[in-house]
Amino acid sequence: MPGGRYVAAVSDATFRLGPGECLALVGESGCGKSVLASALLGLLPGNAETAGSARLPDGLDLLTADERTLARTVRGRRIGLVPQSPAAHLTPVRTVRAHLEETVRALVRTRPGPETPAGGRGARRTRLRDAAEAAAGRAAFPATHLDRYPHELSGGLAQRAATALALVGDAPLLLADEPTTGLDRELVDRTVDELRAHTRAAGRALLMITHDLAAAHRIADTVAVMYAGRIVETTPAGTFFGADGPRHPYARGLLDALPERAFTPIPGSPPELGALPPGCAFAPRCDRADERCAALPALTEGVACHHA
Repeated sequence: MPGGRYVAAVSDATFRLGPGECLALVGESGCGKSVLASALLGLLPGNAETAGSARLPDGLDLLTADERTLARTVRGRRIGLVPQSPAAHLTPVRTVRAHLEETVRALVRTRPGPETPAGGRGARRTRLRDAAEAAAGRAAFPATHLDRYPHELSGGLAQRAATALALVGDAPLLLADEPTTGLDRELVDRTVDELRAHTRAAGRALLMITHDLAAAHRIADTVAVMYAGRIVETTPAGTFFGADGPRHPYARGLLDALPERAFTPIPGSPPELGALPPGCAFAPRCDRADERCAALPALTEGVACHHA
């Protein structure tokens, strides 16, 4: 890259997600969680390089699919995205209803039925409106607010609007990128409960990217912990939040930093992805580091740590 250099933003990220399951991908800001999400949707910058595979059940590899395939058959239809900071992703001069109807038109492609004569725009308009209102209802977005503009919505309502847009295409996989950022605790709980309900009711898979461990505890079946671009532990949520807890020192440190636990922050800061230390990237912050940590630990039995 002229005038710069490439860095490995995500490495060795391996996980499997089945229908009706929720995987919470957790870690500090800047660890690569959102980059991974962008890679799955083909939304990385044009100069980014990818390797490996990310396969849907029918075998389609998201990392090698062309833009036409991603745009026409994946985004919205097979993977629904609930973006980070949803209000920033809503067009300020369009109402929530207009957003939903446009998405319905693009994904569902409403056409006149056999009962509708040529030029039956009224019937088409009714079906479009009904489909938009149904999507809003699935996300618990109040019908009384459909004709409001994004700036007229609270953080919780903007979140529900974004969730409704993600549900329009009935995608079997929902990808929620920090869906609770900026919400108070009550709204966080309500948001994750609604996302979980959508997953279970329709047999959808849910990949939730978050730094909020309380939200992950509430929603996840499995927790994957990412540090410096690598997944360092993957474990059932019951084990992660249970008496034994996670095995990786970083994952244990995340839990210990919670107010309801030891409230002890992890010392130091995450490394820059372009200047990772040799071996284990967490070693400079780890109180268990020794000479073995000079070698990069492999992910073995769900954890990448020489001491696990």
